[in-house]
Amino acid sequence: GKILTALSNHSFELELIVVDDASRDNSVAIVEKIAKEPLPNGVTLSLLRHQINRGKGAALKTGLMSASGDFVGIQDADDEYDPKDYLTLLTPLLEGKADVVYGSRYLKLGARRVLYWWHTWMNKNLTAVSNMMTNLDITDMETCYKLFSKKAISAIAPTLKEERFGFEPEVTAKVAQGKYRVYECAISYNPRTYEEGKKVGWKDGVRALYCILHYGAHTAPLPMQLLIYLFIGSASLVVNVASFAMFLSINVELTYAIWGAFVIAALCNYLLCIAILFKHRARWNTNAEIAAYIFSVAIMGIIDYGVTVALLTVSSTPIVAKFTSSIVGFFGNFILRKWLVFGKEKPNRSGV
Repeated sequence: GKILTALSNHSFELELIVVDDASRDNSVAIVEKIAKEPLPNGVTLSLLRHQINRGKGAALKTGLMSASGDFVGIQDADDEYDPKDYLTLLTPLLEGKADVVYGSRYLKLGARRVLYWWHTWMNKNLTAVSNMMTNLDITDMETCYKLFSKKAISAIAPTLKEERFGFEPEVTAKVAQGKYRVYECAISYNPRTYEEGKKVGWKDGVRALYCILHYGAHTAPLPMQLLIYLFIGSASLVVNVASFAMFLSINVELTYAIWGAFVIAALCNYLLCIAILFKHRARWNTNAEIAAYIFSVAIMGIIDYGVTVALLTVSSTPIVAKFTSSIVGFFGNFILRKWLVFGKEKPNRSGV
């Protein structure tokens, strides 16, 4: 009702697509009742339904894929956002300045309801991490109000995978990767309490952080990729040492303990790389990718040994020699993984 009141009396046609994600309340009955009543001129209303509850992201993808208008926006049914703000968001698109417009709850706009500090803190920090990956200067990545040109969302929607609240960081990463022109506008916001039905929680925040890395890290600025790989390398080092200690504790022969721990750490490194840093199967199929990874590990093992021995021959201490070779190994491993193992797929020159 609020959407019809706010947007139906303007010069544009309005297509309303309601996606019922297997709701258990009377939402469907309300929509069906509205659909039977005479709608204002230029307004259409359709109802799409999921047989089982799949989550916010899945519902949004269903709606976005079905939209046919020149501009496509998102509206939650929880009355936290004011549809009148879409008139403001439309301006940069109608003026030809933007392809995507975000409605920010944190840009200044009058009074606001004060609720949960931790919820706001989480939103702002997730936005900051997302900005580090996308190099976009957005103030509210987690906002519901996102307005797209039809061309932009038609390219993005079929690629969306997240079925819950991971939709927000995923779509933001893909907006950045598509190099779309992005604007922000201040919007009003009337947040619900958890007692009033708010569902997002700390687990969704953890998932959002994973999605920021998973969908955005492989195209992040190089310093950010190095920082992430520092975490991956450190985690692999811990796994290496822990595995070595475990093998020794069960009396595995020293040589087997060294190589066993190394293999486990290399596997950990590989899994972390494809989970949070590099786009999986960017160039190879799985077998070729693993072969390239093993080749890169072997190359860096030889380089590590060579650098260590070379430094020891010029009177370097063992600790300094090993530390130096480790630094060389860190950058060498990153370079081989980024441009050999997980390098972007090369264009098909045949045009097929």
